Amino acid sequence: MTYSRITGTGGYLPEKVLSNHDLEKMVDTSDEWITERTGIKKRHLVSDDQTTCDLAEQAVLGAMEMAGKAADDIDLIIVATTTPDQIFPSTACLLQKRLGVHGSAAFDIQAVCTGFVYALGVADKFIRTGAARCAVVVGAETLSRIVDWTDRTTCILFGDGAGAVILEASDEPGILSTHLHADGSYESLLTVPYGISNGLDKVLEKEAFINMKGNEVFKMAVNTLGRIVDETLEHNQMEKTDVDWLIPHQANIRIIQATARKLKMSMDHVVVTVHEHGNTSAASIPLALNEAVRDGRIQRGETLMLEAFGGGFTWGSALMKY
Repeated sequence: MTYSRITGTGGYLPEKVLSNHDLEKMVDTSDEWITERTGIKKRHLVSDDQTTCDLAEQAVLGAMEMAGKAADDIDLIIVATTTPDQIFPSTACLLQKRLGVHGSAAFDIQAVCTGFVYALGVADKFIRTGAARCAVVVGAETLSRIVDWTDRTTCILFGDGAGAVILEASDEPGILSTHLHADGSYESLLTVPYGISNGLDKVLEKEAFINMKGNEVFKMAVNTLGRIVDETLEHNQMEKTDVDWLIPHQANIRIIQATARKLKMSMDHVVVTVHEHGNTSAASIPLALNEAVRDGRIQRGETLMLEAFGGGFTWGSALMKY
């Protein structure tokens, strides 16, 4: 049987940092209030001339170096992003050009904060069916471009960044299963309500911002992530104690803690980076994975659970042997 297995990870955060103390000068908030409710201490923001593809490229180069891969080895590129460089071509195609890859399938996936898990699930199917052997899977965002910096309920949460993995065909188990879900009936709770075919004037006037009903989103996220944990473990006939590391979407420390309690897992075995870069949407899980791999916390052979919840609503998980 052919499995897909992560052989390299990479991450990139822009140089500009916006701290909670910086935000105190911009909106009516405080470092204490933000930290207590979200766990976030700072977030990274792109410069005026940086794009989502710029961030993705740097993350991918790091992953390729770790995996020992060159452009000729790559036969699939998937970019999970809510903030593409252009309407078209896709950010994946722009990235493909940057990397010097020719002829492989390249496309974007939009599932907001669950985007990387969706992309991983799709790439896993490509590899298991023999349609690809070596995939680049990226989560990259420039969310600061769709944040209303006068809205204290949302501007404290989001940041920019990119994370990437190299996923390769292997005879050894890697990704054990992925579980992807969505329910569009909740679209109004977390949304950017304007786009190309709906409210283009708002987009052109730069008024297409993230809108969120925070309390409702929090409740839905906690309940939904609890269910996806049960679904994933049941599918693999595994117990909670079989999971070595939880790598959650980095949205809010309280949501992360609630999911850890569901797994009866010590926070010592939960990868937490939300304090360092806030909610980077599709980039947050691969950024957290990369950090824990590179600092030596995650070791080969350990069992990892990735899980995320985002606008749509979308939610999903991936269980894997690293």
